[in-house]
Amino acid sequence: MIAMFILIILLSVALPTYQRSVQHAKETVLKENLWQMRRAIDQYASDKGKLPQSLDSLIEGKYLREMPVDPVLDKAEWESVMGEDPLSSDGEQGLINVKSLAEGTDADGKAYSEY
Repeated sequence: MIAMFILIILLSVALPTYQRSVQHAKETVLKENLWQMRRAIDQYASDKGKLPQSLDSLIEGKYLREMPVDPVLDKAEWESVMGEDPLSSDGEQGLINVKSLAEGTDADGKAYSEY
């Protein structure tokens, strides 16, 4: 009985710590995936002289091997932010940013969609 009580106390301390660690890891991976995709957008624009039309353009152009997974949603789905292409003389639109579709906030209270 005493051993069970001690085990319950240890689990009640360890479980929240483990959950915080997992959540922190997901947030770190999310930030890294967004940084990599944004870097790929910049590289594409520098190489091609225009912004990509979609995230798929980055994969087709070999700027990304595959679509990164949003670790919070556990899906490879992202919000594509389109805008005016400053490199285009015709005022065309292109992919200027990418954001997470995950709802909620991180440990600091910042929304995932604001990363």
